[in-house]
Amino acid sequence: MTVIMDFLSMRSTSTLIAPCVDTVNSRHALCVFFSVGVSEVGIEQAVLHRQQSLPHRPVIPLVARMADQNTSGTPAMSEREASRLDKFRQVLAGPNTDLEELRKLSWSGIPRQVRPITWKLLSGYLPANAERRESTLQRKRQEYFGFIEQYYDSRNDEHHQDTYRQIHIDIPRTNPLIPLFQQASWQEIFERILFIWAIRHPASGYVQGINDLVTPFFVVYVFEYIEEEVENFNVSSLQEEVLRNIEADSFWCMSKLLDGIQDNYTFAQPGIQRKVKALEELVSRIDETVHCHMQQYEVEYLQFAFRWMNNLLMRELPLRCTIRLWDTYQAEPEGFSHFHLYVCAAFLVRWRKEILEEKDFQGLMILLQNLPTMHWGNEEVSVLLAEAYRLKFAFADAPNHYKR
Repeated sequence: MTVIMDFLSMRSTSTLIAPCVDTVNSRHALCVFFSVGVSEVGIEQAVLHRQQSLPHRPVIPLVARMADQNTSGTPAMSEREASRLDKFRQVLAGPNTDLEELRKLSWSGIPRQVRPITWKLLSGYLPANAERRESTLQRKRQEYFGFIEQYYDSRNDEHHQDTYRQIHIDIPRTNPLIPLFQQASWQEIFERILFIWAIRHPASGYVQGINDLVTPFFVVYVFEYIEEEVENFNVSSLQEEVLRNIEADSFWCMSKLLDGIQDNYTFAQPGIQRKVKALEELVSRIDETVHCHMQQYEVEYLQFAFRWMNNLLMRELPLRCTIRLWDTYQAEPEGFSHFHLYVCAAFLVRWRKEILEEKDFQGLMILLQNLPTMHWGNEEVSVLLAEAYRLKFAFADAPNHYKR
């Protein structure tokens, strides 16, 4: 597929609007936005005017209200939620966890209290057999820190310097509004996780965007050891052994996730290109009006959906919503690789009214890169997932239905 190269061949200083900020791998791909015949000054004025006309978007902590509280402000533990928690505990209490039953329960969201163990089981990091779990954890944690001893000192070697430098630059950009992620001890943990993963996966190496994918695992596994909200939590207050456990568990679960979508991050990122093309074909079938509206104003799907695929919508949703979304992704067969396509389609069509109100390229691009989800919670994510499931049910087994 040559769509990225086609974009690059069109680049000029008078037509470039903006890169896909924080999602583009300098080694692999560029996602650039074009507006033919518009000067840079004109573009800046149009963008500024559009930004001034948008409602003010307050800076809200992305991890706020993480305790499974929805946007309507209902209590974190209702009678129904208590009943669901009991069902999870019953499934998890057996000597051999029924993973199929666990997936069914998890699809609609996992209670915070059992989310760490459930994620580890659904990701394949831990075995279903309860007696083997502790030995598995010990072995995998020792193996990870063996990698640290073997590889981490090589980060300053000449052939690894570029990789480590890029990781070091990207880490502070990961959720910059949340104090937790600006702590030195947290940043050191993430640097080790990402560097070791890159060294062990030379086919792709480190790609910008992978840094985001560690975050949900780290936050969920911190909750295994604390009761309070994590946003301002001092990571250094945890015991060293606990931090080491969280680090190793986050590494292995991120690795399991990336094993299923690694072609998103190999040279030229072919997985992302295929998924963006599939998204375009799907939207053209489920909402031709939206599709034609974007075509009319020359908005290419790669210009906004590259980031949706590269970062799994993490830059579009608050972190609390990402964690809820990942409950379902881990319960759904090929959730991160296949079901994500239908979530993206449902997400795009969710903004149908706002998209059709925009009557120029710049307005559409600003909207699509700044969708107003900061106040989203479980309710909105549940509606999104239900629509994605409906689309999957309608189209997944009949792919020709969404091909022109």
